[in-house]
Amino acid sequence: MSDNGPPDALTTRLPYLKAAAARRGAGETTAEGEEETCPAFGFLRGSTARALAVEFRFLNGNSDIFPYSHLAGWRFNPSVGLLLRFTADVVSLVLVRGSNLDAPVNTDGVNMLDRGFQRHRVTWVRAMDPASLKAVGAGGPTVDAIEVGEFESLTDLREWVRAKAPAFLR
Repeated sequence: MSDNGPPDALTTRLPYLKAAAARRGAGETTAEGEEETCPAFGFLRGSTARALAVEFRFLNGNSDIFPYSHLAGWRFNPSVGLLLRFTADVVSLVLVRGSNLDAPVNTDGVNMLDRGFQRHRVTWVRAMDPASLKAVGAGGPTVDAIEVGEFESLTDLREWVRAKAPAFLR
């Protein structure tokens, strides 16, 4: 694929992804009333708006997209980050490392956690480069890194969590 956008079959099922891909190449501007963004993530406006999937954008330009219907749960630890669990034919864990992930980003109090992922409003999360991290300052949410692991066994999953973020083990 030459345009590095989402696959056509996916954008047919999830039309907002096509618009998001176009905005991504045009400097993260949004259509009025559709989506709002901060440097770390984008979310749908309106308290009843729901996204069908979330895109995780890596520093190298790659991205992974997971449907919200596969989100089995998540854990938040302010000192470690956010661990999301998606289940399908394999279990995928997404570890989002950053700071102030629970900080509100607009006047409505939307944040990445309870008014974002919990309400299925987050459309994308991106790992931020050092310049972007510095520009946000001390109060806003930042994403230092995103790591994804896929597992067929509980043993492998627990080993990965033990190595990457042991604070999430119970």
